[in-house]
Formats: sequence, C-alpha cells, structure tokens
Amino acid sequence: MTKILLAEDDPNLGDILKEYLELKGKFDVTLCVDGDDALRAFNRESFDLCILDVMMPKKDGFTLGKEIRKLNDGVPIIFATAKGMMEDKSIAFGLGGDDYITKPFRVEELLLRINALLKRASSKDSVTKEPVPTNFKIGSYAFDFTSQIITRNGEQQKLSTKEAELLQMLCLRKNDVLTREEALIKIWHDDNYFNGRSMDVFLSKLRKYLKADPNVEIVNVHGKGYKLIVSQ
Repeated sequence: MTKILLAEDDPNLGDILKEYLELKGKFDVTLCVDGDDALRAFNRESFDLCILDVMMPKKDGFTLGKEIRKLNDGVPIIFATAKGMMEDKSIAFGLGGDDYITKPFRVEELLLRINALLKRASSKDSVTKEPVPTNFKIGSYAFDFTSQIITRNGEQQKLSTKEAELLQMLCLRKNDVLTREEALIKIWHDDNYFNGRSMDVFLSKLRKYLKADPNVEIVNVHGKGYKLIVSQ
C-alpha cells in the first residue's frame, strides 16, 4: 500500500484529509501535527509521498522539506499553505518541492495531484539507479562498508555501525564538505546538541584509525562541517 506522510497542525483538517485519502485513495496515511514529529516519522519509516503544511509549530514545512530532501532526494513533496504569494511558491520549488497547493482546497484536487505525482515517480523508479558504492580506497587504506572493516598493510580495524556510516558519508564526498547537519540527521536522525557531541567522539575515533597515513586527514570546516582529504 502506498504510504503518505501528512504533516498538518490543524487537527480537524488533518483528520479529514487522512480519512479521505485512506478511504478514496486507498493510501496508508501517517498524520503528524508538527514538523519535528513529521521528521521523526520520516526517519522511522519509508514514505512514497509527503504532504507538508508550511505554517506549523516547532518546524515549518519549508524547513521540514529541506531536511527531508537531504535524506531522500526522490520522494515527491507537496507543500500546502494558506499563503498564495508567488515568493512562497518560489521557495517551495526551490527547496525541491514537486507541487504546491493553496488553502482552502478541495480534497478531490489534492487526490488528483497526489496520483499525478505518484505516477511520475513510478516512471522515474523504472529507470535503474546507480547503486551507492560500498568499497572505498582512502590513501593506503581500503574500507569495506558492508563488513565495516578498514584494512591497511594486512591489518584490520572493525568499525561500529555509526562509525562505518559516518566514514561512508565522508568517502562519498571525498575532498568535499559533508555538512554537520546532514550527517546528524542521516545517522542520528536529529541534529540536537547531544547527538552533535556524540558525533564528535566518532570523528575522533575515525581520525585515530586513519592516522598512520599522513596523506589522509579529516578536517573541520568552520561553520559548515567536515571534509575527508586524501592528498594522494
């Protein structure tokens, strides 16, 4: 069954939309009443489409959409708002939104938009996607993400799951910046202070594992994040 994430802080409208989409669209709808709750739900489950109210407490729909895009660049997103200003539409599409609907709207129109986006997404999914690499060369090290092992000169270092996930993200952006926020949301599912301190500990461990090769370095990029630099 197609799964939809619905983020709507108006409880009456949220219940109406959820009931209609489940009844008429035959969708499995998860209703969240604020942006933080919706982001947690997105990290827990896989969704086929998101409907995000722009004006929400704790985390507005545009911010939520931006964070969802960092986690999944393909899931269709519909922004819903009482605003009809052109600049809001520009923001919505600039953040990677696929559609924009202005309140008040007819639920029948929303269903038509959902079906159109799902059909478009289905046609994209039919194209074979390039798999994410799992084996990397980091200077004189070999990193196997699947087995979570770093190897150098026959010596192996077993990584924890979070260490392996963090190193993979750094490798995928080798010599480029991995933002702190992206890593926290992807691996820890929340970019709060305590998770940030935890990630700092894991980065220190990775630096220790890679210190034998002077051509490999994980550096802090002030105000942005981190960069895995491999000079040779």
